[in-house]
Amino acid sequence: MARPALKKLATGPPDAREEFIRLCSRGRLKDALHHRFREGLWSEPNLFSHLFRACRALPLLHQLHAFAATSGAAADRFTANHLLLGYADLGDFTTARTLFERIPRRNVMSWNILIGGYIKNGDLETARKVFDEMPARNVATWNAMVAGLTNSGLNEESLAFFLAMRREGMHPDEFGLGSLFRCCAGLRDVVSGRQVHAYVVRSGLDMDMCVGSSLAHMYMRCGFLEEGEAVLRVLPSLSIVSCNTIIAGRTQNGDSEGALEFFSMMRGVGVEANAVTFVSAISSCSDLAALAQGQQVHGQAIKAGVDKVVPVMSSLVHMYSRCGCLGDSERVFFRYSGTDLVLCSAMISAYGFHGHGKLAVDLFKQMMAGGVEPNEITFLTLLYACSHSGLKDEGMECFELMTKTYGLQPSVKHYTCIVDLLGRSGCLKEAEALILSMPVRPDGVIWKTLLSACKTQKNFDMAERIAERVIELDPHDSASYVLLSNIQATSSRWEDVSTVRETMRKHNVRKEPGVSWVEFKGQVHQFCTGDKSHSRQREIDECLEEMMAKIRQCGYAPDMSMVFHDMEDEEKEVSLAHHSEKLAIAFAFLSLPEGVPIRIMKNLRVCDDCHVAIKLMSKVTGREIVVRDVSRFHHFKDGKCSCGDYW
Repeated sequence: MARPALKKLATGPPDAREEFIRLCSRGRLKDALHHRFREGLWSEPNLFSHLFRACRALPLLHQLHAFAATSGAAADRFTANHLLLGYADLGDFTTARTLFERIPRRNVMSWNILIGGYIKNGDLETARKVFDEMPARNVATWNAMVAGLTNSGLNEESLAFFLAMRREGMHPDEFGLGSLFRCCAGLRDVVSGRQVHAYVVRSGLDMDMCVGSSLAHMYMRCGFLEEGEAVLRVLPSLSIVSCNTIIAGRTQNGDSEGALEFFSMMRGVGVEANAVTFVSAISSCSDLAALAQGQQVHGQAIKAGVDKVVPVMSSLVHMYSRCGCLGDSERVFFRYSGTDLVLCSAMISAYGFHGHGKLAVDLFKQMMAGGVEPNEITFLTLLYACSHSGLKDEGMECFELMTKTYGLQPSVKHYTCIVDLLGRSGCLKEAEALILSMPVRPDGVIWKTLLSACKTQKNFDMAERIAERVIELDPHDSASYVLLSNIQATSSRWEDVSTVRETMRKHNVRKEPGVSWVEFKGQVHQFCTGDKSHSRQREIDECLEEMMAKIRQCGYAPDMSMVFHDMEDEEKEVSLAHHSEKLAIAFAFLSLPEGVPIRIMKNLRVCDDCHVAIKLMSKVTGREIVVRDVSRFHHFKDGKCSCGDYW
């Protein structure tokens, strides 16, 4: 006959039961196991489930398991399932599997818990085996497999599971559909995405916030920005998830200005930004090189209390670096007391982008000493830093460390950095041999890197041969033709230059126009070569003419090889003087206060003539001029450039 004391939680005051559950939910297991609650557990086995869910340590779970077995609660299927969930969550699959085999009358939940545990642990192979062994499955079973495969990047397998699910007559719920849209987004498969969208509309789930946000994300990742935003506009309310989807979608599709506009609108209607929002907004500022806006967003992140969140800090390091403010990148980075791989990689990248290879190598060594294991991205940023600073020995050591010590497989981008290092050192044949022998397929970029090295090293015969390879790989890329044309112009081979230009016309290849821009009082001022549309054009021309006269006195002579030969010399000089970066610098001289560094951005590589001219401008004016071109930053000061005249 049971003692009355054993009925304490089950039949006593309801507040005692609620207090027990509350203590478990807060992780206060010691208090929950106090003797005044303990006796009641014997009479209500279901209460053990709260203990198992709150347990975060295996030794304690083993003790609770023994307690449940002694009380007889472990024989209850509901309790046993929650105990199984506890072992699976903590990664003890040996005990979990043993317990699973002993559960009386296992149900679908028992199987789903085991599958979910294996998926959470990254063991998809075993999860699939358990799935195949199941006597019956429900929607949650299929959802778990679809989500697990999607999260592991196995998007094609995930889509196949969904199709098999539909063949068995199962109807996916909002959670499964969310995973499926992420799968289509990963595959950039808008056709399958549209088909699932049609199913969603028929099922009446198109107004569900989870489904709608995932659907919009799919369209945006596939490049259909308007359709993605149309999905979000019909949702019943504007949530932080839908806002983040729009902002991230615009950023990823190159509409950084639109992303920042929506960010401002979102805050205006009272939706509070979170860390994810700020990462996308800061990335947009980085893409635009909009320093003033980036500083404003940084201030808002501080007010929101997310400026110490690592992804936000990494975005800030990148943004300040891309805006030419390496010192601000360092200030953000050194405010973090720990050692984080992503944050360190961002700072190494920033050092490399600004030509401070030795600082990048030193930081990498500090990171290693702190016990952080580098990954492929870390090594890529380090190799990039070494190549842009001419640190051949350090770069080769880094490559060996990556491949031999850590056993990581280099991508074509890693090999491109090594080719750049070898080319910079004059080892052109060794660089070509590496491209021909590497285990990954060479792309146009790696051959163009070697072609550029041939130009720098003045090996014109090899350049011609490499140029043929580059153009064969991508006959519509204007950069290859322009580089080959410049190489031929350097040696006054004007007929060959004309042939290249004719080939470009034949293939309908147009040279991308040079565009430079500078930010002033929160507004971006854009300049194109020969453009006369700026409201202060007359002042800009006068300032530029005065500056060119000063640098001529210091020995500047226009590099006519940068201009097509069928122009008169005077026309060539005028054309060179009005390159977009020179126009932007003249505007900055007119607009910015004395002593403030001038920061210019350009969409193409800085030409040889402009590089020489800007060095002399920094000397005759005493101003620091920072130019970001397509590949790196150039810090011009006192007549010298941080790139060491190799870029």
